[in-house]
Formats: sequence, structure tokens, C-alpha cells
Amino acid sequence: MEIILRSFNLKLKHTFSISRQSYNEQPTLIVELKSSGFSGFGEATSNPYYHVTVQKMMDDLIALQSIIEIATQSTPEEFWKQMHPHLKQNMFALCALDQAYNDLYARKQGKKLYELWGYDVSNNPLTNYTIGIDSIEKMISKMKELSWPIYKIKLGTKEDIKIVTELRKHTNAIFRIDANGGWTVHETIKNAKVLRELGVEFLEQPLKADDWEGHKEVYQKSVLPVIADESCQVEADVAKCYNHFHGINVKLVKCGGLTPARRMLVHAKELHMKTMVGCMTESSVGISAIAHLLPLLDYVDMDGILLLDKDIATGITLKNGITTYGNLNGTGAALI
Repeated sequence: MEIILRSFNLKLKHTFSISRQSYNEQPTLIVELKSSGFSGFGEATSNPYYHVTVQKMMDDLIALQSIIEIATQSTPEEFWKQMHPHLKQNMFALCALDQAYNDLYARKQGKKLYELWGYDVSNNPLTNYTIGIDSIEKMISKMKELSWPIYKIKLGTKEDIKIVTELRKHTNAIFRIDANGGWTVHETIKNAKVLRELGVEFLEQPLKADDWEGHKEVYQKSVLPVIADESCQVEADVAKCYNHFHGINVKLVKCGGLTPARRMLVHAKELHMKTMVGCMTESSVGISAIAHLLPLLDYVDMDGILLLDKDIATGITLKNGITTYGNLNGTGAALI
């Protein structure tokens, strides 16, 4: 099995801002695995919050090349188990590798990934579209640019209630709020009461990731459900989030790919928690991988391809929140 690494800078349509950073481009790594005339593709974007660069991912994967090349006959679960000890300090690189291997494995079986897993995609949840932090006027403009049934609104400013109040005047869409750890316990409990009246469905990660006492208090007192993001990165975190959050948002790059993500989502369902998967502004390679998890989800944030000025790949398509799978097997992604 051959491994090929490619790096890209994904240019965004608009400057994207959250409570801790702003950016106009998203560096990303595409992993291709080739075997027996088939290719599988995977992706992981860089992230300064987690101290991950494309170069670091490439270096770690190149160091593993000889081990990767002899794993052709393994199942995705066996492959992930082999790779994890070598990449447990770089889950982003493991994610791209795991996606590519799942894609390759399914293509060899002549099936789409959700077919291989035996999932029913007839009742998939709608994806939201994210509005990054900006001036109220620009946030309204971004919302009007793309009419959508569900918007995720990034907050964590001194004008959060005012922002949502103004946005609500321009749409009847469902709102989801993501403060990216920008609020206090008091702010969260207070804001939730107002935001519920403004048609907000849930709050995502209002407090800093390690404030477990705060999470517990918010869980008990918030009138809106609270979903963990930064507090739920790897498999062991699902149990930690139980009775501290109403649900979890799994990011493939943080947990190490599709293989552990499926286990995390099943575990959360066993604990009667809501399930969600979010994206990290990937191209159609990474977004198409997420799409095959939709039958396991209550909510999904897979709008990364809608935020790009130009995609580097093809795969699933999104229209009015609805996901349509392409004709290719595996994840369905292909580089342009």
C-alpha cells in the first residue's frame, strides 16, 4: 500500500472568527492510500488551538511509512489499533490516515461507507450553516447570503444577546449557539433564558473546556441543552461528559478519525446523550467522510465546504441542509 501526502491552503469566502481567533485560509493535509488499483482519501486541517500544523502531521506520517505500507489486509478497526500507539500524540494525523483507510477499504468492497456499516441514511439530520463572529451588519449579510433552515452562530462577545436578537429579525430558522468557551457560568445560565425565547435549540461549549464544576452547574440549571465540544476530544471524554452535558459534539480530527468516532457516538447513545459531529472547515474530502456518520447523529455541523471560496475535491453536496451522496463508493470523495 502506497501513501501520498498533499498539503493545501483552503481559501475562505469570508474571514471566519470565533471567540479566540480569526482566519481567512485553512491549511489542510490530504492523505491518499493506494492499493490494488484503488485510492482512498482522508483529511485533517491544521489548528493552532491544538498546536497542530500540516508539517507536523506530514512528518509523523512519513516516519510511519514502512509500517503503513504493510497493513493492506487489515480491517479499518485493526488498522486504527495498529496506528494509534504511533500517533496517539497526533490524533489529527491519525484522523486523516483513518479516513483514507476506511475509504480505501469500502471502495475495495464495492460499497459506500454507510452501506458497509449497514446504516440507513433515509432519516439523516440537516446540517447547520455557521455564521462567524463579525459586526452585526456583516453577520446579517452572511445569513442573507445563504438562506438555510438551521444556523449555528458563533458568540463569545460583549454583545451576544444583541447579536442574536438582531439576527432573529431576519429569519425564522433554528438557531444554535457556540460560545467556544467564551462565557462564565452566570452568563450561560442567564443567557440561556433569553436565548430560548429567541428560538435557540442548544448551547455548545459555553465554558472553558476544563471547568468541570462549572459544566455541572450549567447542566443542572440551564434551560437549554448544552453540548460538549472542546470538553469531549477523545473516547475517554464521553464518560466524563455524562451528567455534565446533555450531548457531545465529536470532531474526527480530535478523536483520531471515523473508527473511534463511531465508538464514541454509540457510547453516548448508551448514556442517553445527544450526538453530534462537527467539522473543522475541511474540503469535500473530510466533509464527505462525516456524511457517512449521519445516521448516528441528532445534530450535525458539516458546512465546511460551504465556507470555502474554492473546494479542492468533490463528494457529497449540501442544499438547504440536506445531504446528497455522490456516485463513488467509499466516502465518495475525489480530488479535483
